[in-house]
Amino acid sequence: MFKPKGVMPPHITPFKRNGEIDEEALRQCVNFWIENKVSGLVPCGSNGEAPYMSREDRSKVIRIVVDQSNGKVPVIAGTGSLSTEETIHLTEDAKDAGADAALIVTPFFFRLSDEELFEHYKAIVESVDLPVILYNVPKFTGFNLEPRVVAKLAQLENVVGIKDSSGNIGQIGEIIRLVGDKLSVLAGTGDLIYPTLMLGGKGAIVAVANAAPLQCSEIYEAFLRGEHEKARNIQLRLLPLNDALTRKYGVVACKEALSIMGKPAGGPKRPLLALSEVSRAEIRQALADLHLA
Repeated sequence: MFKPKGVMPPHITPFKRNGEIDEEALRQCVNFWIENKVSGLVPCGSNGEAPYMSREDRSKVIRIVVDQSNGKVPVIAGTGSLSTEETIHLTEDAKDAGADAALIVTPFFFRLSDEELFEHYKAIVESVDLPVILYNVPKFTGFNLEPRVVAKLAQLENVVGIKDSSGNIGQIGEIIRLVGDKLSVLAGTGDLIYPTLMLGGKGAIVAVANAAPLQCSEIYEAFLRGEHEKARNIQLRLLPLNDALTRKYGVVACKEALSIMGKPAGGPKRPLLALSEVSRAEIRQALADLHLA
């Protein structure tokens, strides 16, 4: 059974000015992330602007990433949507495209009961033979996937992990306490990579790894070697960039950072807009402090 581990970027999707996927730019970015030692790639997540993409475009992105990565790292495709039916279709598409697993966000808009959440994921894993990683991101969905529900979902055969983006290290610890080795618990915010590993987590899927893939990966590698002081120091040095890319400016900021670094990130998909020059200057300084720009 596939078990996610290490540090992976929930990566951006480069778009052309007309909104089409920029395939060549995406392939160049995939090469950049792999060359900088990421443990996997996560297309069509929040930072990939998946909610604004059609089913066809999401499938296309996954196929490009699977093809370009060429088995060098696993590909975990974001396939979450509002309805169970649509999520199943998207997960089937990801499997057909060659993805190794699916990252599935909790359905949003309507607030679901614990039973409804359980039955949602149960229907998916029973319909598609693909490992599933739960995705909890309260700042986008408006509600929190509670540890007690995660523990229940861990009993489902094909649920193999959880990306917790609550930013709450206490909650991450409680999930690890409840699920043990049944799930790979992954940090979903870049400020908690090292703390999550210290509590027994297996890695992270974090936005800051778009722009600082090597530094994020070095936290994980240093931890595995028992070099805790090194891991801690890199984690602390990453905090300003993580703050700029996630807490302050959100999804668009990852593209701005990559563009400043000379990578072909493209612009955001409307209604998202490019950042102001003042915001870009702050991101540029955070990158410079890490010798990335």
